[in-house]
Amino acid sequence: MKWTEERLIDAPIDLVWNLFEEEHAKRIMPKVVENRWLEKKPEVTGSTYQQTYQEGKRNETYVVEIMEYENTDHRKHKHIQFQLARAFEMNLAFTMEKVSEQQTKFTYSGSNLGINFVGRAMLKLGSKVNGNQVIYDFLDRVEQEAVHDYKVLT
Repeated sequence: MKWTEERLIDAPIDLVWNLFEEEHAKRIMPKVVENRWLEKKPEVTGSTYQQTYQEGKRNETYVVEIMEYENTDHRKHKHIQFQLARAFEMNLAFTMEKVSEQQTKFTYSGSNLGINFVGRAMLKLGSKVNGNQVIYDFLDRVEQEAVHDYKVLT
C-alpha cells in the first residue's frame, strides 16, 4: 500500500513542524506511548529512536530510523522507516512547505509493505477504505493540533 495526500493548514510552518518533534508524537499519534532516543546525530539523518505503540492491550516496540531530514525556513521534511510487528516495513514522509506566513502545505506520504507471508496476507485482506481512513484521520489530527496551537498564540 502506498499513498500521498496533501492538506493546506492554516498555521505557520514552524508550528506544524513542531508537532513532528519526537517529544510531541502523542499529540498527532495518540497510540504512541513513548519515544526514546537511541542515537541522535547532529545532522539528524541516521538518528534512531525506540518507539512504543499501543494497540488495544498490546504494546509493540520497534526502532525508527530517520532516513531524510530537512529543516529550512520554507521547507521542512522528515522521512522515517521502521519494521512493525516483524511483518511490515513502514516508510513515512512528512513534508511541510511554506505557502504564506499563516499557511502551510502539508504532504503525508508513505508505504506499508508486507515483509513476510503474514504481513503480505494481512495487507491483502485489509480494507483499502480502512487504510485510507487512517491516513485521513492522521491529516485531520495534524491540522487540528496545528490550528489549535496557532489560535492559542494569536
